[in-house]
Amino acid sequence: MSIEPKLKRNLNFWDLVMVSMGGVIGSGWLFGSWRGASLAGPASIFSWLIGGIAVILIGLTFAELSGIFPEAGALVRYPQYSHGTFVSFLLGWAMILGFASTPPIEAESAVQFANYYIPGLYAHGSLTGVGLLVAALLMLVFFFLNFFGVIVFAKTNTVWTAIKIIVPVVTIALLLLTAFHPGNFTAGGFTPYGSSAIFAAVPLGGILYAYLGFEQAMDMAGEAKHPQRDVPRAVIWSVFIAIIVYVLLQITWVVSMPKSDLAHGWAGITFSSPFVNLAGTLGLGWWATVLFADAIWSPSGTGNVYMVSTSRIMYAMAKNRYFPKVLLWVHPKTGVPVWAMLMTLIVGYVFLLPFPSWSALVGIVSSATALIYIIGPVCTATLRRTSSDLERPFRLPGLKVVGPLAFIAATLIIYWSGWATDSILLLAVLFGAIMYAYGASSFPENTAPYGWKHIKAGIWLVLYLVVLLLLTYVGSKNFGAPHPIIPYPLDILVVAAVSLVFYYWSIHSGIQAKQVSTLRASEAPTNDMPIST
Repeated sequence: MSIEPKLKRNLNFWDLVMVSMGGVIGSGWLFGSWRGASLAGPASIFSWLIGGIAVILIGLTFAELSGIFPEAGALVRYPQYSHGTFVSFLLGWAMILGFASTPPIEAESAVQFANYYIPGLYAHGSLTGVGLLVAALLMLVFFFLNFFGVIVFAKTNTVWTAIKIIVPVVTIALLLLTAFHPGNFTAGGFTPYGSSAIFAAVPLGGILYAYLGFEQAMDMAGEAKHPQRDVPRAVIWSVFIAIIVYVLLQITWVVSMPKSDLAHGWAGITFSSPFVNLAGTLGLGWWATVLFADAIWSPSGTGNVYMVSTSRIMYAMAKNRYFPKVLLWVHPKTGVPVWAMLMTLIVGYVFLLPFPSWSALVGIVSSATALIYIIGPVCTATLRRTSSDLERPFRLPGLKVVGPLAFIAATLIIYWSGWATDSILLLAVLFGAIMYAYGASSFPENTAPYGWKHIKAGIWLVLYLVVLLLLTYVGSKNFGAPHPIIPYPLDILVVAAVSLVFYYWSIHSGIQAKQVSTLRASEAPTNDMPIST
């Protein structure tokens, strides 16, 4: 079997926007407003704004990178170009933990709502055996939708996503016209659970999870017609659209809630299908039926998008020689990396079994993705230092301010996830360092691409993970620290200050890949550009 990766460039600007929006609008909008309010009350509106601002800052740094290197599985490739194999491997490992678990999350959400039509799929807070089987079959459908080529995926996704956007917009209009109780903002207090709950709701309330997906256009850049022009614009457009929709949804949730349902506070609202139940309570039974159908449709669309984008991450990991070369094989007719897609499906099944509910996975995925997002500010600033002569179709103004703020935002989101989540995630990512060391020692012929030079460039990342793990252990009890030492809100200032140290350290640890040093304005990276440093 020959390895000839030749992905087909068929995606236009609107295809890319819809790919990102297809990743953004999923189960997050169905649960996020309810979960955010249950944790932070009406102040959860600020949680959405904080999450949105963080994603804007991060997305702007990625926009510059996507214009320089429009490649498949771009998120894995960026740190490879700026810091070499060790950093790229660790963050690629984090991507697998975060992205490969998203299709099963969305499949679980869809099946949970399908229980309305087919009882027996969901019971006692998790999927039943039959429900797990249906979720597994739905993931198989995602696989085959993507198997027949990127153009089939794109056109299917465009229609799918258009409907996914229309439904929440109509929901906002109908609920506001039916019920409008501005007094709900102060019922029980605007911040009934304290100001720290506003921050904790960002990762734990599914708010960051709801924003995830804007990076999908970057992972599909290797299949875009005009990637350097269209990918940065698609990233920025998708982020701004998402912020507007989600903030309006949270406002709608607060002002539309009947006062009778607030007898036990926002945390006392136990709707199993939040917007569906709210619509039914307000006498909009016909729209509740539509929402039930969309509750299956929307998560399925997002699962479909993540199935294709995660396979490109697997593809890029193979290009970087972390995974077997067979994952680079592209079907000659459909132009898709078939074995990488199959590996994505298998890994998704692994995540599906131990976490048979939406809430069991969302915190870990949000924290993992926040860790992945440090790639944007770190790689952008590092490449400005090591490769200032590269052509940048989009050059981010104010990087010296935006970069540090984006890094701080991503770090704080991880910290706000708390010890219960971070002790699992950060230890799992640190385990990647052991895998890297084993792999490097097992292949002495690859000593140069995997040796000390690359490890030295990634020491900052290992210590960053260790220090962040320690801070979640001894930080404020407001964020679940088992041995709290640093009181709130001093802990936020400490985490921000520490993150700045690691941000500037990461920039000065950068190394330049040989192929980057030869890349000039007239050249663009190809899908089969090899890695050498």
